Amino acid sequence: MTQPESAAVELAGRKAEWFVPRFGPERFRVLTGLLFLPYTGMVLAFAAIGSVMAGTLHWQRVAAIVVIYFFGLGVAAHALDAIGSKRVKPWGTVFSMRELWLLTLASLVVAYSIAVYYIVFHSPWLGSLAIIEGFFVFAYNLEWFSGRFHTDGWFAFSWGFLPVLAGCLIQINTLTFQALLAAGAMALFSLIEIKASRPYKELKRASAVPDAQSKELMDRYEIILKCVSLGVILLGIGLIISRIR
Repeated sequence: MTQPESAAVELAGRKAEWFVPRFGPERFRVLTGLLFLPYTGMVLAFAAIGSVMAGTLHWQRVAAIVVIYFFGLGVAAHALDAIGSKRVKPWGTVFSMRELWLLTLASLVVAYSIAVYYIVFHSPWLGSLAIIEGFFVFAYNLEWFSGRFHTDGWFAFSWGFLPVLAGCLIQINTLTFQALLAAGAMALFSLIEIKASRPYKELKRASAVPDAQSKELMDRYEIILKCVSLGVILLGIGLIISRIR
């Protein structure tokens, strides 16, 4: 199969993902899929959970850290992932490289503009996490250093452990014991997600029309991914609601 044919097959498979809408223009569907909203939602929930673990809760800062991670991870990191894929581009050529880079840079400007405000006026220690997360945005998704940081462990650390700490730091500029425990738990949930996601994607790539055994495995992985992502999101929402007075 030639590379254009392989890219077309992969794009068709990606547009059939459970989190991609079945309606609307192709660019809308691909953009929605590129954002990986259930998995982005997990990270936003991690940041919100970290805020709850801080004890003191400033609602404006909860909103700020959620917006920061939405643009920094949900948009920028996923656009970079589409740019830096070592295989055929997973979302085809619906968006050009120039458009993906513009999306990345614009999203990072929004995320870091908000972050810098809180670093300067409220939470200086958040700056250290901003630097580390900024490194992972590029090192993980562009597979720098021969892909040394593009591993399941670093994924769980950067997009599971650190967002919880960021949620706590933006609230009180220090870390609580419960935030560290929650960060460890969320990193494990992230590890489950990536461990299920990789074989799930490989099975989808292997065949446009899977056999019965492959279909059963894909369905099983898809159930795991749905349960983990939606479960974490509901947990985050539940904890936030519990703090509403």
